[in-house]
Amino acid sequence: MSAASLRRAAREAVSGLPREFWWLWTSTLVNRLGAFVATFMALYLTLDRGYSASYAGLVASLHGLGGVVASLGGGVMADRFGRRPTLLIAQSATAASVTLLGFARDPVSIAAVAFLVGMASNASRPAVQAMMADIVRPEDRVRAFSLNYWAINLGFAVSSSAAGFIAEFSYLAGFLIEAGMTLACAIVVFLRVPESRPAAAPTPHGAAHGTAHPAASGAVRLSTVLRDGRFMSVVGLSFLVALVFQQGSVGLPIAMGRSGFAPADYGLALAVNGLLIVALQIPLTRLIEHRDPKRLLVVSSLLAGYGFGLTAFAGSVGAFALAVCVWTLGEMINAPTQTGLVVRLSPVHGRGRYQGVYSLSWSVAALVAPLMSGTVIDRLGAAWLWGACAALGTAAALGYGTLMRRLPEADRGERVRAAGGAEDAPGRAGDAREGADVLRDADAATDAAVPMDADGLLDAEGRTAGAQAHAG
Repeated sequence: MSAASLRRAAREAVSGLPREFWWLWTSTLVNRLGAFVATFMALYLTLDRGYSASYAGLVASLHGLGGVVASLGGGVMADRFGRRPTLLIAQSATAASVTLLGFARDPVSIAAVAFLVGMASNASRPAVQAMMADIVRPEDRVRAFSLNYWAINLGFAVSSSAAGFIAEFSYLAGFLIEAGMTLACAIVVFLRVPESRPAAAPTPHGAAHGTAHPAASGAVRLSTVLRDGRFMSVVGLSFLVALVFQQGSVGLPIAMGRSGFAPADYGLALAVNGLLIVALQIPLTRLIEHRDPKRLLVVSSLLAGYGFGLTAFAGSVGAFALAVCVWTLGEMINAPTQTGLVVRLSPVHGRGRYQGVYSLSWSVAALVAPLMSGTVIDRLGAAWLWGACAALGTAAALGYGTLMRRLPEADRGERVRAAGGAEDAPGRAGDAREGADVLRDADAATDAAVPMDADGLLDAEGRTAGAQAHAG
């Protein structure tokens, strides 16, 4: 590919996205560049503080449990108080708790503060994803989520490399650097990122008679999300896929160690994951952003499952690296596609809660995966773990195929969503105006109309977009 072609591809990858997205993207990158604590926490507790491996595992579990709680709490906060306040509170709390963790010495205090760090650091995720859905046009969302995922992995690759050097100098310095960079993220959000939460939708005609869907008036509660059968099916499938991907950091190092490979060999194999994502995520997004999400999710689930399944036949570092290449390709396809699907299934005024419950699938997988890998390897052997990964990937692929067949255009068009009343962020000049479809409620007056969200999906029964809701 010529230099001119590369420049054109780069311009196409980043063009058309609003300024607010790039400030949010910058905040994400800075946050991940400073993510040192999660990388060296086990080494800090066992080598520097002299605690046992069991205690280090307990602290890691409490950190993960904090993430589970934050997935729900952060989503509720993003919808109730706004995306921007949630980000500011979460990032400020993260900076404070990470600093406190660096100075904690008592084992009970360390465990308690680690739980707080897990809560604070994960509370911002639903708000970030909801804000991106608010400010980016529907046709650009997969690309935006992909760019954000790329920033996360680029930052993680750099911070992981730097963590070792910082730890040799001072573990406390690592805590303070992470706290400082997280505080810098909060400053970026405070100065450059405006609130994007959609304005409250007007109550549709007929709502007084109980005929309107609660999402139509912004009355989306956590119980609303949990009763959404189609969405919770997606969350369940996401959990299966996340359980597979988690084995890259929990099952793979154990299996390689028991096969006689050194930690450096595992690091070399896993480094392929980060390198591929940084090098190929953006070009790959150009190929998938306008393709059928059903096929993409099916393919990505199979690549994940059978990529880890190939590990059962690996006998060298090169073979392990080849397996990593396969499941990394599935990861690159799954991440933006899955997040985009969550947005499509989310009412506008419930995006925070929906994203929070979706994030919960990954947080719970992070808790379950270590138990799964350790139990299976100890009792049955590593080959059974990789066979289980292949089975889980196959089950997820079948689930996505079945679920997406049950979501034809007519079904999605009939899904009542919150109104397109999102306020244009300053400087966007209405880049992400929400379209609306008019849906008729048989129990309401014949002129009752419930606007739809920005995806603009039409009812296949012949309904057309009779009204366009443009936020002012």
